[in-house]
Amino acid sequence: MWRRKSNYQAAKEALLKAGKYAYRDRRNKKRTFRSLWILRLNAALRMHGEKYSAFIKKMSDKKIDLDRKVLSQMAVKYPEQFGKLVEEVKK
Repeated sequence: MWRRKSNYQAAKEALLKAGKYAYRDRRNKKRTFRSLWILRLNAALRMHGEKYSAFIKKMSDKKIDLDRKVLSQMAVKYPEQFGKLVEEVKK
């Protein structure tokens, strides 16, 4: 039942599989966090009457370079400043 503890071949296979999962999940983590930031941003922007896609487009048009992580943290931790930023981008 618990071969990996005492059997060298089973332990080696388990180690190789663990390495594959770790490699895969390091990449998936980036994808997961990006979707979380987008979800948070969309929710915060909806409270200000703005859509996520339109907001990102307006930001790029005005040459404001803030990434989604920073915007998401700002929306959660500093909602007043985030509201001011949204109003500035809306103009």
